[in-house]
Amino acid sequence: MNIGTETKIATTPTRVVIGVMGGGDADAAQEAQAYRLGRLIAARGWVLLNGGRCAGIMEASARGACEGGGLTVGVLPDADRRHLSPFIQIPVLTGMGSGRNYINALSSDVVVACRGGAGTVSEVALALKHGRPVVLLDFDLERTFPAYVASGRLRRVATPEDAVHAIEAFLSRAPAAT
Repeated sequence: MNIGTETKIATTPTRVVIGVMGGGDADAAQEAQAYRLGRLIAARGWVLLNGGRCAGIMEASARGACEGGGLTVGVLPDADRRHLSPFIQIPVLTGMGSGRNYINALSSDVVVACRGGAGTVSEVALALKHGRPVVLLDFDLERTFPAYVASGRLRRVATPEDAVHAIEAFLSRAPAAT
């Protein structure tokens, strides 16, 4: 043991994490948008984080990112892998149920919310409450959060390409990491 000597730890820059939230029940058009969004996120070298399940927006966005060569992280409500999407490369098993929504929202640099239910709305609310910008992809929540629309922290877009442009705009305004 070398007492008094410094150990240097190699560090790498933190990667941008984009949370993609949305319902487990999605139609084919919503899944196609989520898939395209995942591909676009991967193409930019961003990490895709979602709820990790093998259903709806979660499955489609993870599949798009994974097939696009990106890194996928899934934060699951369960304590086991039974409902894990095969397109999630790094599963985070929480055993927290809906409490995992805090992790989804706070671990994301920007949240993109696709159509969903109460769980998705809670992730949007948590993200906004804790200062994360949110992009609504074909999901109408502006009347629910008018103050955040007015402040510019909540934007609604119609296409995955528009979502990526909104993400880039939010990231360009983010303070530099120290």
